[in-house]
Amino acid sequence: MQIGAHVSSSGGIDKAIDRAVAIGADSLQVFTQSPRAWRPTNHDPASFERFREKYAAAGMGGALCHAVYLTNLASPDPVTYERSVATLRNTTEVACGIGAHVVFHVGSHLGSGFEAGLEHVVPALEQALELCTDETWLLMENSAGAGGTIGRSIEELATISERLDGHPHLGVCLDSCHLYVSGVDVTDPAALDACLDEVDGSIGLDRLKALHINDAAAPFGSNRDRHANILEGELGEKLGVFLSNPRLQGLPAVLETAGPENHGPDASEVAKTKELRARWLA
Repeated sequence: MQIGAHVSSSGGIDKAIDRAVAIGADSLQVFTQSPRAWRPTNHDPASFERFREKYAAAGMGGALCHAVYLTNLASPDPVTYERSVATLRNTTEVACGIGAHVVFHVGSHLGSGFEAGLEHVVPALEQALELCTDETWLLMENSAGAGGTIGRSIEELATISERLDGHPHLGVCLDSCHLYVSGVDVTDPAALDACLDEVDGSIGLDRLKALHINDAAAPFGSNRDRHANILEGELGEKLGVFLSNPRLQGLPAVLETAGPENHGPDASEVAKTKELRARWLA
């Protein structure tokens, strides 16, 4: 398992590699623009080559670009929808430039219903998928939200995959916290294995390309997306069940915790996670 972290890309996207190396990360995730603004960052193309060079030199095990939080591919509002599609396409173009996968939340149908939401989601993803390559996939992240949020269950993600005819560049990213607060007890080996069986049977475990490693600050089944630092939340020591599962090895596993200073994961968070995994593997 390539345990890493979400790091800043300020000052040039290649600087993210430097920050990841500095905290002992074996994989990394970045935003390609401000996560709370629609305007894309105008990246210097030379920074893409520098990213690739540093990535290779560091021996990183995986790179992810996370789409901005504003993205809602299921939105019935035409302005939000148009902006969401454009933003996802831009994120995908940057990811292709640096050789990374794209992780995204599908969004919310805002009360219009799952089927109505899919009428927006499918054509939106078709546009972004046409940009993808064998090096860059779109990865649907399981979500934790309540209400009209799409992607809280493996079944919903599988339906999207089916509507896109199992597109060869559409995959999945599983988040330990989101699974737990959505009612999948990742601290129970049997429950986690059942979840992975469902992924394998409905989407294909070969399409699971990345993991998000987060403890949960909200109770089991609460559908509240609240991350906690490693060993400080509801999962605690038993997050090791997720980290040590044989079918999850070999994947980039990125921390999205606040860290001790609320500036994101630091070296201590990465080290804690690696030590926790080692304990459970032993």
